[in-house]
Amino acid sequence: MGLFSADEVQQLAYQVQGASLAISLLVGVLIHRGHFCTMGAISDWVVMRDATRLRQWALAVAVATAGFGLMAWLGWISPLSTIYAASQLAWLSALLGGALFGIGMVLASGCSSKSLVRLAAGNLKSLVVLLAMGVSALAAMRGLTAVWRVRGLDTVAIDLPYGPFVGQWLSAFWGLDLRLGLGISAALVSCLLFGWVLNDRRFHTVLNWVTGAGLGVLVLALWWVSGVLGFVPEHPETLEPMFLTTQSGRMEALSFTAPVGYWLDAFLYFSDGSKRLSLGMVTVTGVLVGACLSAVQQGSFRWEGFTDRADLVRHLVGGALMGTGGVLAMGCTLGQGLSGLSTLSLGSLLSVLGIFAGAWAALHWQMREA
Repeated sequence: MGLFSADEVQQLAYQVQGASLAISLLVGVLIHRGHFCTMGAISDWVVMRDATRLRQWALAVAVATAGFGLMAWLGWISPLSTIYAASQLAWLSALLGGALFGIGMVLASGCSSKSLVRLAAGNLKSLVVLLAMGVSALAAMRGLTAVWRVRGLDTVAIDLPYGPFVGQWLSAFWGLDLRLGLGISAALVSCLLFGWVLNDRRFHTVLNWVTGAGLGVLVLALWWVSGVLGFVPEHPETLEPMFLTTQSGRMEALSFTAPVGYWLDAFLYFSDGSKRLSLGMVTVTGVLVGACLSAVQQGSFRWEGFTDRADLVRHLVGGALMGTGGVLAMGCTLGQGLSGLSTLSLGSLLSVLGIFAGAWAALHWQMREA
């Protein structure tokens, strides 16, 4: 493919943003209508031993993993071009960040994606959560917390001799071609998840399948938009390969913690001329708009506020913990728990383990205090 002109690159960037907006609108509708919520899924299991929403999440991961593995096997995309590719595993940041996020989402009554959807339906408590999350995320990326993170937690890491993805380890141990190893590992993991999902007949409703499988497909669509449609082999200014509109310059899919911080940063400092609309910021907007349209059409839009001061404090603390934890863990329940897991990243596995452990501990603490 020849060199793109500057005008062609700009037009392609608009296409990427437009496609990302359309995909995230559907994500907002699905999360709102299907009541998809990782915190709710964990809560249902801990409190009532009901795994319905946990199976929704597992179905989404299975579909996204299978699709990502297929695209990697076909050579369309590579996990090595994603934000999850790192030569070292910062295991302490992943586990601690995940735990902080898990605790925070319990205190805030939902993770970052659920807070966006609740705000879109009129819940003003979620606005406070998102503001607290955005401020703490920015601090963890660029402020005082960032200094502590970079000089302290992120230095506690281990080398990964075969790479950060399960498919790379499978390829190394079995002597397989990398693309084949990525495809086989994705097939094995997705089959295990599909088997667990299919094991409960009570799960088999149209709403559950559309929600779980639909979110998995939409994550795949965003991977394609970011990694195929938005890929420029030679940028006209740098003459280097680039994934257009992503904040990192690498492939990205759904993630909300850092993009909420980027919106707050742009709102406060837009006039400095360095701010640009990234793929993550577009998806945040799309989820908000899609969920709002769904709530209005359904007739469920209602203004809600805090009941007392203790409720306000819980949500402020929860939002702050999610912002800090989301940056440490490099993603939220969708950023790591869906987008990251679809690549079978070892870091994502640790982050999700931390999120589940933190949420489990916070839920048990709440039950003891009740």
